Amino acid sequence: MPAQYLHGVPDQSLVSPDTWHHDYAQVSRPGNDLVQLRLFADYASNLPLYPKLHAYLRSSGVPLLAIWGRNDEIFGREGAVAFADDSPGAEIHLLDGGHFLLESHLDTAAGYIRGFLGRTL
Repeated sequence: MPAQYLHGVPDQSLVSPDTWHHDYAQVSRPGNDLVQLRLFADYASNLPLYPKLHAYLRSSGVPLLAIWGRNDEIFGREGAVAFADDSPGAEIHLLDGGHFLLESHLDTAAGYIRGFLGRTL
């Protein structure tokens, strides 16, 4: 299993070994390599949009929920905590997991999502 599925997960037995096989099958579909390359090449266009996102979060008061893996090396915890700078009411949960947090903490994350939706809808 590729390391990014297990990195930062305290109990690696919670991550199904089938997970990455399913993901690999999806990304291996014919033509998907070109889609992924276009997506990767487009990442640079995100950065100029950040000021607009920050302004929107500050002005809209939109409810914000961030559930993050505390040990995620791909999207560091600082990214989740930073939401509070622009959205003071942001609900931020750092769970003891990695990048594929739902693989090891699905029930906990689902509980936070249900609670958030119940309070905000």
